[in-house]
Amino acid sequence: MTANSKDTEEQTKDISDEKLNALFELTKSINLNASIAELLKIYREVLEDKLSIGRLMLLSFDGNWRCILSYGIDHDSLEFAIERGKGYSKIKEIVQVNMDSWPHGAELDLVVPVNHKENALAYVFLGDLRESSTGTGSAIKHLPYIQTLTNILVVAIENKKLAKENIHQALLKHELDLAKEIQSILVPSILPHTDELDIAAYYLPFHEISGDYYDFIPLNESEYAFCIADVSGKGVAAALLMSNFQASLHAQIEQTNSLTELVTRLNKNVMDTARGESFITFFIAKFNRHTNTMHYVNAGHYPPILYMDNTVNFLKSGGPALGMLPEIPYLKEGIIAISTPAYLLSYTDGITELENEKDEEFSIEKLKDLFITLVNSGISSKQINDKVAETLTTYKGTKQYTDDVTLLCCRILKRSQLPLFNQG
Repeated sequence: MTANSKDTEEQTKDISDEKLNALFELTKSINLNASIAELLKIYREVLEDKLSIGRLMLLSFDGNWRCILSYGIDHDSLEFAIERGKGYSKIKEIVQVNMDSWPHGAELDLVVPVNHKENALAYVFLGDLRESSTGTGSAIKHLPYIQTLTNILVVAIENKKLAKENIHQALLKHELDLAKEIQSILVPSILPHTDELDIAAYYLPFHEISGDYYDFIPLNESEYAFCIADVSGKGVAAALLMSNFQASLHAQIEQTNSLTELVTRLNKNVMDTARGESFITFFIAKFNRHTNTMHYVNAGHYPPILYMDNTVNFLKSGGPALGMLPEIPYLKEGIIAISTPAYLLSYTDGITELENEKDEEFSIEKLKDLFITLVNSGISSKQINDKVAETLTTYKGTKQYTDDVTLLCCRILKRSQLPLFNQG
């Protein structure tokens, strides 16, 4: 054996050892949960320092093709190189790059695909394949190794992303579960159903949680309040804002007899909490059982429908939605003498704005006509809600709900000496 061939054999053994060591270091780092940046650093050191590859661009697919590593390509040329590289996204074998379509400063000679079954995971573009101590064209000899090393790297990165996404989904589920638990506490678990008063609610969230809210609040032996509200927006943020609003409502309603003052205070609370990024439409009514008088304020909410003495009234008196303005410029409190029986239906915009297959909204007028028909049939508040919900399902046809659906139906039947919560 000549001295030159012996040197070449030793050099080949050296580079094989370095390749094995690099593979071991990469897999060890993966097992130790090293960061993506650390894994890419090891990968670059192998290709640039050990295999003498002067230019590299690594494109990875995560819904879109993007460059996760590059070197040897100037900044101005990289964006063009990335776009050119996407054109190779269907190749299955190592091929030469068509240099006619590449900009100056981004010359790359070979593209190495990294596939899993029929799916492309990544593409490695190599250029400036310099000679190393192992001899001319050494980088080309190591293309299968480069392909294997890249496959290990890309799969590890994908696994890290999946693990991170799983953690994110678990945290999101925890947040949703917490928000659902909060919402279940917000609304009353029992509503009155007596000879005097029959109240029922229907609630269908668009997502797992919503920004809709309703409540019934006994104030004293002669008075009670009921309300409905809708936060702009959806999801956890809307649910948390509504949670804060409910707590504020229950605290403030005990401190004042005036609905005008109550709504003014609530507006300030919403402004302080939401900081102008969300608002709440809100309707609240307070009824005196002894005088049969109802006071109400409508703060930007769809007007509830009052049916009494064969006449329909839309309860519109009030002012703007809460949280839209630092100071409410006008606020009118409505006062109505109730003659029994009286029927009141409160609702959120998920009902009136629901569209059918012809893109026609259900509308307040359709809801009003349906409500009158149901009241005259002599059914309970719960049955009225159920019939409205059934009608909505039929009306929308194949179209989906696009918002939360909430109903609060109240039937004031007659004066009675029975407690509000006696189950008649």
